[in-house]
Amino acid sequence: MQFELLKTDKESSARAGIIHTDHGDIHTPIFMPVGTQASVKAVHQSELESIIKAQIILGNTYHLFLRPGNEILNRVGGLHSFMNWKKPILTDSGGYQVFSLSARRKVKAEGVYFSSHIDGSKHLFTPESVVDTQRILGSDIMMALDECPAYPCTKPAARKSLEITKAWLERGIAHFKNTEPLYGHDQIFVPIAQGSIYDDLRIESLQFNGQFKTPVQAIGGLSVGEPAEDLYRLVHLSTQHMSVDNARYLMGVGTPANILECISAGIDMFDCVLPSRNARHGILFTTQGIMNIRNKKWKDDFKPIDEGIQCPTSNNHSKAYLRHLFVSGEILGMQIATLQNLSFYLHLVSQAREMIFIDKFQEWKNAILQVINQRL
Repeated sequence: MQFELLKTDKESSARAGIIHTDHGDIHTPIFMPVGTQASVKAVHQSELESIIKAQIILGNTYHLFLRPGNEILNRVGGLHSFMNWKKPILTDSGGYQVFSLSARRKVKAEGVYFSSHIDGSKHLFTPESVVDTQRILGSDIMMALDECPAYPCTKPAARKSLEITKAWLERGIAHFKNTEPLYGHDQIFVPIAQGSIYDDLRIESLQFNGQFKTPVQAIGGLSVGEPAEDLYRLVHLSTQHMSVDNARYLMGVGTPANILECISAGIDMFDCVLPSRNARHGILFTTQGIMNIRNKKWKDDFKPIDEGIQCPTSNNHSKAYLRHLFVSGEILGMQIATLQNLSFYLHLVSQAREMIFIDKFQEWKNAILQVINQRL
């Protein structure tokens, strides 16, 4: 597996490239739909491929470890086989989910002890065990176990957390090197930079991670409540300390505006539950702006949901119809809205890639943000 940088925009740090994997190429910049429990909510795998044009999706080690569990996933031959998805998969280590269980977990040097949110059963995640689980999952890209500090976070607390993340990374990489893929395709192991909002800790983390040669490097611990100006400042700072030869993955970000600003800073990969979660509540991201489809103003708007993207459900169904589905409590409404939002996100990064190749990204970004940020 390798990352190939093809073009850098002349007016910004935006980049276009390809991540080559055994399950296919990933054209960057890319947005990755989140399929936490082997399912992108309200979307069938065939729709992910044919309508949304997803090139890679996410699964989550924490949730899949608890249900259906390693034994089932091992017997079926991994996550690709289990969910019948032929393209690349990235799996998070589950660290963020575990650390969000503040009342249910305890961090020790050996790992993190936690109680299942499903049945209260006790478990231990270690840097080694999450590698083993991700070997069983068979993800193309697996993430290191890290500690994601809460926001706000004092500098001493951020320092302590970073030392844990660094120690766990060394153990995780050692175990990764001592184990083999189970299903005949290559896997890579990705370090995650932490450090809360502190510049020197962020730089230290990135420099530490950089010694481990891997095609992808990740930035974690952002979009956890910090102001947008801190997010953008730390992303710009981070990419300045990351190799140009690595794909750069910003975890858990974000809004369309976040994504475009961070592409401008040199980020290549994004994931976030926002587009699918908002869709299920009737909030649509479109090429005209943001709309709440439940609002009464759409009840007799018979124009297509969004003619600016290639999404047949959005091209062929009206805003009035989609509003009717939502106010009537029909499941189809959530499905159509999710297809719209994820298609829009993939459309947006595809457009960004095209603009990078012709050195018009920055001009295009500044213009498009004026449109897509407006509330309709």
